[in-house]
Parts: sequence; structure tokens; C-alpha cells
Amino acid sequence: MSSTEQPRGPIDSSRVPRYAGPATFARLPRLDEVGTTDVAVVGVPFDTGVSYRPGARFGGNAIREASRLLRPYNPAQDASPFALAQVADAGDIAANPFNINEAVETIEAAADDLLGTGARLMTLGGDHTIALPLLRSVAKKHGPVALLHFDAHLDTWDTYFGAEYTHGTPFRRAVEEGILDTSALSHVGTRGPLYGKQDLTDDEKMGFGIVTSADIYRRGADEVADQLRQRIGDRPLYISIDIDCLDPAHAPGTGTPEAGGMTSRELLEILRGLASCNLVSADVVEVAPAYDHAEITAVAASHTAYELTTIMTRQIAEARNGK
Repeated sequence: MSSTEQPRGPIDSSRVPRYAGPATFARLPRLDEVGTTDVAVVGVPFDTGVSYRPGARFGGNAIREASRLLRPYNPAQDASPFALAQVADAGDIAANPFNINEAVETIEAAADDLLGTGARLMTLGGDHTIALPLLRSVAKKHGPVALLHFDAHLDTWDTYFGAEYTHGTPFRRAVEEGILDTSALSHVGTRGPLYGKQDLTDDEKMGFGIVTSADIYRRGADEVADQLRQRIGDRPLYISIDIDCLDPAHAPGTGTPEAGGMTSRELLEILRGLASCNLVSADVVEVAPAYDHAEITAVAASHTAYELTTIMTRQIAEARNGK
């Protein structure tokens, strides 16, 4: 989109009720309606990599449905994200549900195509397996990227049943492939039992720092966000958010819930505290609506994606204005 063009925003809810019409993210136009976009919201309905409860393949559309209630102005960031840059719903990447290796390749190729247009990605999962091909694609454009990984779990295990691509292994593979900047890696919101202390030792060797959910409770969102900003610096940043970083009280609709998680308020405040970081793309994954109640999880995920999208559009607008 050129600097003189005005972005096409959401459908006017004063003319068409929010519960009517197609369920694109935030009721934004489809990518084929605008031609090109600055931020592409794309779904990946894939959950073949889960180790416990399936259902995240339906997460993207659940987030889209919940996002009907999002409004154009974000007071927390003092920005109207859909007026700052073009945001469009790019639909879904159709990945083979019976072949994980093929699915990973398909997701990477589709992400390459979208990033090749100059867009940043706001991806709606899907299970966490999809983070690996997305990171591969982002690293082709930006080089090894900093990573903030919000999750109850480390996701740096080696294999499950001999499979190297699962929702518990993406970040080990990413480190092995050299697509992450190992001086700027952090897990946020981790908690719960592990297979053994070696899990933490291996994770530390890969370069990850850990901010547990208990750390967030004791230190507060502002201090945590400040620590993360300092670790990231001005590096290109990818944020990957497993919705199970939230406590099951705030996100029951997920495949591997763990007690003692952060609140949705804490997650949103930490993200807002990262607004100055160079966010090049992001994902929100592991929403499994079959286990949700009253759209609690999908609402939290839609607001999470909204904050991430706001950060990206603000940065795009600032770059265009030469700031």
C-alpha cells in the first residue's frame, strides 16, 4: 500500500450488526478484496502435532468469530490500527492433516509467499508445530530473529514417539537450524511439571531465558516487559503465543492446560509494554474451542492478536512517516 492510499478498515458496525456477515478477523476485508496488505491475518487449521487433546485446527475460526466485537480504536496503545496500515484476512493455509512433514513444508511455502509481498504475518493456529515453518520463513527475510515464546511449556523437547516435528519440539528445531538469535530468546509464563530437571538444563544450553508465571505474579507486568525489552533490544522480533500461557480460568479451551498461569490482563499488559520492539510477525496458537466455555479462550486470543496487530501497524506507519 502506498503512503497516499487510505487503508480499508472493518465493516461499519453501526450499519451491519457485529454478529452479521462473514467472520473475517475483526470484520476486516479479505486479502483478495484489497490486493495487497501490510499485515496479513492468516489461519493455519492444523493440529496433527498435538500430544494430548486435539481440536486446535478449529482455533483460527473461533478467534475470528470472537473478534467480531473488536473495535477500531485501541485506547491502551492510543492507536487506530486498521487506519494506520492495511490489515486484511488472508484466509487459511490448507495443510495436509495426515502428513506432518508435508504440512510443515506447505506452511513454510505459503508464509514465504505472503512475506514476499512485504506483509507481516499475524497467524492464527493451529497447534504450536506451525511456529517452526513460520520462523523459517521469517528468518529468510530478516535473518535469525529474537523470539518471545509465551507458553506454559518449554516446547524445546527433542521428539515424541520418534517424531521430530510436533507441538512440543518447534523451538529446539529452530535453534538447531540456526534461525533464532540465541542471544535474545525467552519463554514467558512457563509452569507445571516437567519430565526431569534435564529439560531445564537442555533449554538453558539452547540460550533460552525463562520468566515463569510465578515471576509475573511476584514482579508484575511492567517489570517483566522492561526485562524482555532489554533482552530483545532492536533485533527483529517474532512473538509466538500459546494460549495455554494463560491460566485455565482464562483459557480453558486449549489442549494441554496447566494450573497457575497468568491472567489475560497480565498477558495484554506485557504485550503493550513491548510496543517499542521491532515486531516482524507473530502467532497465537493452541485455541481448541471444543473445550472452551462462552468463548472465554477465543475472546482472550482475539484481543491478544489485536494488540500484536496494533504494534505492527504502529511501526509500519512510523516507518512510512520517517520516524
